[in-house]
Amino acid sequence: MRRILSCQFNIDTACMDVEYDDGFVLSIYTPAVEDAVAHTMQQRSELDWLIYNDPLAYVELVMSGKSEEYLKAVTR
Repeated sequence: MRRILSCQFNIDTACMDVEYDDGFVLSIYTPAVEDAVAHTMQQRSELDWLIYNDPLAYVELVMSGKSEEYLKAVTR
């Protein structure tokens, strides 16, 4: 199983850049994620908060495919 070495938001590309221990680099286009799973301004704000304050949690959330469940739980 690959481990994440680093992840950081690149404001120039609006991507979360993720580097794995095997050298694989992944870029997650954050506006596309928001368009797909965030249906309210509060949900978009929650994703934005994660991007800037806890990028690892954001990446793990997106990669697990449980973004919608998470957003429903935190924005009730």
